[in-house]
Amino acid sequence: MNKVSIIMNNACFASGGIGGMKRAVTALMILHLAGGSLCAESAGSAAGEQAKTRRYDVAAYVWPAYQFKDERWNQIFKQGIGEWEIIRECKPGFPGHEQPNVPLWGYEDESDPKVMEKKIATAVKYGVNVFIYDWYWYENQPFLEKGINDGFLKAKNCQDIQFYLMWANHDGGSGWDKKKALPNPVVWPGAVDRATFDTIVDRVISRYMSQPNYYKIDGKPVFSVYELGTLIKGLGGVEQTRDALASFRSKVKAAGFPDLHFQTILWGQIPASVSQVPGDKTQSRNNTMTTLGIDSLTSYQWVHTISPKGPYSGWADRAVAQWPAWAKEFSIPYFPHVSIGWDTNPRRNAYDHATIVERSPERFRAALESARQHVDQHGLHPLITVNAWNEWSEGSSLEPCERYGYKFLEAVKSVFGADGLGGGKN
Repeated sequence: MNKVSIIMNNACFASGGIGGMKRAVTALMILHLAGGSLCAESAGSAAGEQAKTRRYDVAAYVWPAYQFKDERWNQIFKQGIGEWEIIRECKPGFPGHEQPNVPLWGYEDESDPKVMEKKIATAVKYGVNVFIYDWYWYENQPFLEKGINDGFLKAKNCQDIQFYLMWANHDGGSGWDKKKALPNPVVWPGAVDRATFDTIVDRVISRYMSQPNYYKIDGKPVFSVYELGTLIKGLGGVEQTRDALASFRSKVKAAGFPDLHFQTILWGQIPASVSQVPGDKTQSRNNTMTTLGIDSLTSYQWVHTISPKGPYSGWADRAVAQWPAWAKEFSIPYFPHVSIGWDTNPRRNAYDHATIVERSPERFRAALESARQHVDQHGLHPLITVNAWNEWSEGSSLEPCERYGYKFLEAVKSVFGADGLGGGKN
């Protein structure tokens, strides 16, 4: 099957018949004009066929810190191996502290398509069928983009897994620079103005949403933003942000899709605003969601709403207990999220007590089961997000390590199965 056939077939399946075919033709034209490339094709693998019948979508965040050819990243990590440098050098802060975390596969370059082929195959084998790539834009140019462009999208089995982007629009720079490698403190602002926002939108639509395996809900490509408050600040206010998002939707529709599914991360940075009902001065976070036309919420990490302290089991209990209240607070879906842990000591020069201890694959599995039940009970689109595929520097990784092996991945498979149908019968 050639690349044109792949995107045609995918669009027809996702959107239905001739309408989907027209959208595919439009996407191909946009991709060609933008100079982009299609995801590397795979020859009708079983995993690719499973994507058509999955019951649950288990989406793991991908932190693109392990690519070796980004010039700005290498200014911070002089060894040229990204954050692997500080991960392998980390020392335990107390007896029994789970540091260093040693990857079972070694310290690999995720901008290498061969490396990503193995990771994609493993993810799919254990029931992770969506990657959510942390995506960055600093100083009016992309940052840490080689991992997705050169590694993931060029992997031969790329189509076996779906993906979407979460724009990690927080400030960057010296906050990652543990060793003070930069000659002067640097802050790359995450906030952008309207012109920069429009540039980002054009790039996202042409390079990524046009890919046949870009993740969609009801045919609508999903795009997530990490800090909604920062987006609003940069664009100049709620009304200006509403206008910018309306423009984003129009461009997505012009690209041949029915609409955009705009998602944001739920945490304390979401501002409250007044409703659009005349005379109603009540402020709420839900008003902000409805005013901006946000389609859904999820979380990036439990740490954003529950302080990281003590054993994993209690932390998980407190995190899962928040979901019913959010279902009542917001009129849009909250897709449940499960984190694996929290330990940022690889980035610290002294022990950070805000650390989760006694991580537990068994309790992680129970939280996944709770997430599945939440989706079913609330009639949600079957999306569950997980932190993370590879957040090694934050102690939250599905990838196999020397300490736990494949146990966290096995927990995913035991709840959702390798095909997302649940029950662990695969």
